[in-house]
Amino acid sequence: MHFDEVVRGYDFIKNEFDRCIYKKISRSSVAYLVLYVDDILLIENDVKMLGHIKAWLSTQFFMKDLGEASYILGIKIYGDRSKRILGLTQSSYIEKFLNRSKMKNSK
Repeated sequence: MHFDEVVRGYDFIKNEFDRCIYKKISRSSVAYLVLYVDDILLIENDVKMLGHIKAWLSTQFFMKDLGEASYILGIKIYGDRSKRILGLTQSSYIEKFLNRSKMKNSK
């Protein structure tokens, strides 16, 4: 069975603009599933529901849970759950680029 068919069978809806992003809404719970090559990034506002989705996915596919994401595609993910903060930064990528370009001390 095709990945798309499987996740849509679990009530995920494919994003019409980016075909690798799926969304699932269940009462007050919202989940996003982002597919990139052979990796999946799950984002969920309900930790319990996140566990259910991961358990379900593991029955459908061979997968390994790598835990909470800290980097994806060169973008650092940071946050503080207690303060409900989530952020993204590419500062590490920019620093590496400037170093390779010998422009580290540029203003």
